[in-house]
Amino acid sequence: MSRFRMYPTPAQEAVLFEHCAHARYVWNLAVEQHSHWRTGRKSAPSFAEQCRQLTEARRENEWLRAGNQTVQVQALKDFAQAKARKFDSGFGEPTWRKKYRHEGFRVIGDERIPEFNADGTPRLNPKTGNQVMNRSVVVQKLNRRWAQAKVPGCGWVRFRLTRTELPQAKSFRVTFRNGQWHIAFAIIPEPIDAPGTGEVIGTDRGVTITAALSDGRKLNCPQLTTRERAQIRKHQRRAARAPKGSGLKAAEYAKVAQLKACEANRRKDWCEKTSTLPARSYDLVRFEKLNIKNMTRSAKGTVEEPGKWVKQKAGLNRSILAQGWGLLRQRTEHKAPGRVEDVPAPYTSLRCSACGWIEKKSRKSQADFGCVSCGFICNADENAATNVAAGQGGIPRPRRSAGAGGVTAATGRSSAREPQPTWVGIPLF
Repeated sequence: MSRFRMYPTPAQEAVLFEHCAHARYVWNLAVEQHSHWRTGRKSAPSFAEQCRQLTEARRENEWLRAGNQTVQVQALKDFAQAKARKFDSGFGEPTWRKKYRHEGFRVIGDERIPEFNADGTPRLNPKTGNQVMNRSVVVQKLNRRWAQAKVPGCGWVRFRLTRTELPQAKSFRVTFRNGQWHIAFAIIPEPIDAPGTGEVIGTDRGVTITAALSDGRKLNCPQLTTRERAQIRKHQRRAARAPKGSGLKAAEYAKVAQLKACEANRRKDWCEKTSTLPARSYDLVRFEKLNIKNMTRSAKGTVEEPGKWVKQKAGLNRSILAQGWGLLRQRTEHKAPGRVEDVPAPYTSLRCSACGWIEKKSRKSQADFGCVSCGFICNADENAATNVAAGQGGIPRPRRSAGAGGVTAATGRSSAREPQPTWVGIPLF
């Protein structure tokens, strides 16, 4: 999805806020209808029934009738799609949308363009025999840096063009967050073709080094600077001292949210650019299979059994989430579909990439790896990335015993483990 920064005029901004309010109102009504359902009651209304109810509501409600019908119908369609994908999307059941937090709406294109097959022949409707007409949003390019899109009720709204070509999409979404308007066009990017060299690259993800590649490169996700972190602490202190419910408290928290949004934008931009590198240069890309959701689980525990070192674990969770591990893996899969594999993470950091010996004493520190068997010395992250590229992980393979020249079979319970923290009672996974 291509996202650009929008710059509406004050009059256009007022109309955009009205569209956001109408979309949020219709969404919340749909949530209320489905939350009322219980076993034995009549089933909740479908998308078609909700559209008929919306028509009746627009006839009776003047405020709703003053809004754009396309925006309101698309809000119902978004809810229907979210309801249908509640099990596989990862977000669960659709919930309420709140003002100032969920500001946005979706618009489907009004322009009709003919659709063609892959060989260039017109695509025909099998029932009527007429040519299929597809929808497209109306976008115009003003110059090298600026373009404009037609938004219902607002006319032409300018946005910053950060790509060479104009986006061609069927719909777009307008969002408002942290004082900034953005327009995102629903475009499915074309997959990157494999180079055909047969080369494989492994990626080891960590906190100190975000992504260590098996070819020796080490990539780090950009973080907030020291000065920006100091500004966040300053605004948080001012917000804590401000009176409850005052405008000063809200303004200080808004400044904090703006700085954190800058960090998120940098992380997304870095993942977008970094994921293109392996997809374009290698035929097969391998990652460690990490359960990030369990790794960043809170250590608070329960009232009966409270956790220990909760603040330390919370800091570790923030450090992991700030690296963008999941987004990097996801974007690589989008650009190289079918060419991304997951390798079991256990023992990838303890296995020697030269001889295959697994020993926890070989991991000298976070950055140093020295095999106790063959004497191979390498950077620990680069050694793990090489093991990931070779697909070596999970159950330790049979290894030779030191000094005997024989082979010892791997047992079900191995003493070779990843470096563990000295504190106890913290659920890391």
